[in-house]
Amino acid sequence: MSESPEKVYNRIATLRADRGVTRRELADALGVHYQTIGYLERGEYSPSLHLALRIAEFFEVPVEFVFATRPFTPLGRAAEAAEAIDGG
Repeated sequence: MSESPEKVYNRIATLRADRGVTRRELADALGVHYQTIGYLERGEYSPSLHLALRIAEFFEVPVEFVFATRPFTPLGRAAEAAEAIDGG
């Protein structure tokens, strides 16, 4: 029995939309084909560690903000939860 690769979740599409960056612009900045960005966003392809770090660097966020092994909490709810914890 062969093991299937673990799913890697990401926020690439959300970050692109937030920053107004197209798939092609991100691909050009990273030196990959624009279709690769689509595969990444849909979870059809897991990036190498090097590519994951470069994507995080492009968006100027920690790699853990872009990629995770579990589904992300929607950003709006994450901010609300942080405010509740901080007493905001």
